[in-house]
Amino acid sequence: MEALKITILYDLWEDTVPEPEPEPEPAKPSRGKKIKPVRKKKDPLHEREEIFNALTKLGYEPAYHVLDGRNQALLSLAKCSADLVFNLTESYAGDDTMDKNIAAFLEMLHLPYTGGGPQALYLAQDKAIAKKIFDFHKIKTPDFAVSYKGRTDHSHDIKFPLIIKPVSEDGSIGIDSGSVVESVKDLMERIHYIHEEFDSPALIEEYIEGREIYAAILGNESPEVLPLIELDLSKLPKGTPRIAGQDVKFFRDTEAYKLTKSAPVEDLDEETTQRLQDIALAAYRALKLRDYGRIDMRLNDKGEVFVIEANPNPWLASTAEFAMAAKKAGYTYAEAIDKIVKLAYARAA
Repeated sequence: MEALKITILYDLWEDTVPEPEPEPEPAKPSRGKKIKPVRKKKDPLHEREEIFNALTKLGYEPAYHVLDGRNQALLSLAKCSADLVFNLTESYAGDDTMDKNIAAFLEMLHLPYTGGGPQALYLAQDKAIAKKIFDFHKIKTPDFAVSYKGRTDHSHDIKFPLIIKPVSEDGSIGIDSGSVVESVKDLMERIHYIHEEFDSPALIEEYIEGREIYAAILGNESPEVLPLIELDLSKLPKGTPRIAGQDVKFFRDTEAYKLTKSAPVEDLDEETTQRLQDIALAAYRALKLRDYGRIDMRLNDKGEVFVIEANPNPWLASTAEFAMAAKKAGYTYAEAIDKIVKLAYARAA
């Protein structure tokens, strides 16, 4: 295992590369005053860099390969001599519905890779299909409807308040404080926004007030549910919906980001904890997730658990919820990465 050549596969395309900012004009110092040197903040490592360092520490031979939206990148991937691909791709050429196609391409090349296969990526990304599967398996999920340009594909008898989001986006794309609506007028306006902005069907879902609980899962035949993590939304300003929108998750300069944090859950009784873990495991298996994943749930004040969505190949940065749960379970960051590698490699053996 130590000699394995592991290609860290990630996606990048020209639209994501920011234009270089012009160098600022040097300030002219006033006479008799000294300018203090400014210490630059060290940028945090990218997820791929942390994984590269962990793999190196473990004795593997890691290398990077980027899919930049050009066919040449796919051709060179087909010719790579890796023993295993650590798949961190989330899109292809900016299209985040194409992650399943990348997994399918790796399958065709008979290249072993980490994380979800094409089926899992497809099922988890289309939230409406995922929810229908949850319903079939008696896994509680908020009632919902799907609407696209005047046509309703599926509808429960749902009631306000509602949360409206694109049916197939991830990373909280399309979710903000305006996503929760309490009137027909606001509902119609938000559906129109989703259609126009994302050219996507709108998922209309009952909004569940409650605690945002994440269950990280590691494994295949006998998956291990790691300690539960909660994203604490209680400090958001009064009147702000308690939802994990993009401002909460990614926009570091926003008040919402600064007021929320994730941490291991410490105050739940054993029975509730076990119920959350069992439901998360059922959802993980229902959508055919493998190696590692994260199930997002809501726990309301009646003790009811609702699965909101499943995340194959969740973010693996050392500060993210998955690594936080692994640490709470006793894994070092490198050990968690090693476990994922070994799970993926064992499937291909």
